Amino acid sequence: MDAGVAEYIEALSPQQRPLFERLHAIVLDEHPVHGWRGANDGGFVARRPTLSSGTGTLRIRPQDAEGISEEELQALLSGALAP
Repeated sequence: MDAGVAEYIEALSPQQRPLFERLHAIVLDEHPVHGWRGANDGGFVARRPTLSSGTGTLRIRPQDAEGISEEELQALLSGALAP
């Protein structure tokens, strides 16, 4: 693992860590080799426009994550990371 990535993960706050772990598990399970396709997000941004930065980046805070199901996160990542 890249040292910068490892440092970033290690520096996550206790509030951020659960969401990171959820997303990381889905990515590893569904798409161990990946690339980002933001336009194919499984309808996530249409359902949750306030989480979009408008620049292809999602800002999912811990309090936002509480209301997002595993299925919705899986659809987001599956659509965005599909070949």
